[in-house]
Amino acid sequence: MGIEAVAAYCGSAYVDVADLFQARGLDPARMGNLGMRRKSVALPGEDVVAMAATAARPLADALTEAERASVRTLIVATESAFDLSKSASTHVHRLLGLPRQCRLLEIKQACYGGVAALRAAAALVAVEPGSRVLVVATDLPVPNRGTYAEPSQGAGAVAMLVGPRPAVARLELGTAGVYGYEVADFARPRADLDVVDTDLSLLAYLECLLGAFTDHAARRPGTDFAGTYDLLAMHTPFPGMVRGAHRHALRRLGGLARDREQEDFDRRVAPSLVFPRDVGNIYAGTALLAMAGAIAHAPSPGPLSLGVFGYGSGCSSEFFACHVPAGAARLVAGTGLAAELAARRRLTVAEYDAATAALPDMAFGAAEAKFDPAGLAGVGAPRPRAVLTAIRDHHREYTWLPPR
Repeated sequence: MGIEAVAAYCGSAYVDVADLFQARGLDPARMGNLGMRRKSVALPGEDVVAMAATAARPLADALTEAERASVRTLIVATESAFDLSKSASTHVHRLLGLPRQCRLLEIKQACYGGVAALRAAAALVAVEPGSRVLVVATDLPVPNRGTYAEPSQGAGAVAMLVGPRPAVARLELGTAGVYGYEVADFARPRADLDVVDTDLSLLAYLECLLGAFTDHAARRPGTDFAGTYDLLAMHTPFPGMVRGAHRHALRRLGGLARDREQEDFDRRVAPSLVFPRDVGNIYAGTALLAMAGAIAHAPSPGPLSLGVFGYGSGCSSEFFACHVPAGAARLVAGTGLAAELAARRRLTVAEYDAATAALPDMAFGAAEAKFDPAGLAGVGAPRPRAVLTAIRDHHREYTWLPPR
């Protein structure tokens, strides 16, 4: 039981991080520590539902009639919801044409939401033999303009189908380590406001990594951070933070000489950063995107063991084990995500500013708006894409754009 298939959609446009540094007057010497190259940008009409449905459609379209009927749960993980009651999964369910014998729900716990949804999916499949759960983690961060966080705030969605035939990864049950406590490192009290304590968030992340792994190791005798897993994938606010967290964990948990830290990072962690460094932090979806990158860019064909760390501010975290079969890298690479990222339209900073200025038109509380899908017709992936066309009296209307 585990992940049968994975897909993602990370926007149809991007801004170059070097361009953003220059335009904002940020110190270029700090780009290396950030570890970002490009960040995805949502254009008008690409809200969290549109991105989620676009990400998940290849998985839904590949199902046989019997497999489609077995999808008994759809979970959307997001901290960018636009309704305090109705889940975004209801819209995604309709856009994908899934059966009505299906649970529809939404999970929120900052960036941990995607991992929480994946773990909940595994539990549901375990107690309902033969069933499947579609998990979609989707977020549209509010840019903190002019700060060093802005170049890492991306946009996108990652979809994973969890079921009885884990061609991508088998999820280990019963050994996950968890760690959480209340901390004021991040909050979003309004749709247009992020309250961030960067230093506190860094400390909470590091404490949770050590705490969750220690709990995991206690439940899985013989496990150690330095040698148990062939690959590691962590929530990636920005790649430089993962580099520091990896070094911190090695030194605190022991088991590896300092002169081997870089080699260990390059071999076990760097594959997970290939996608995030060109997408940015997509909050609930980032750990899942790192998982996909680790599998797609693994240094050997497998089978491989994969340790995953998910963290969400506020805070909650989890460390769990996956087993990646031979051939999984080919399946993930076959999704075409790398080609889609390369096909995104490069925006000038002025174009990026205009796109982000329009985000409130799609955000929580928007009552009336219209979006012209023609603006998306010439960019993005060569596959169908969902787009928000209008909001009328708070009700959202979507359509599918054909492949370009």
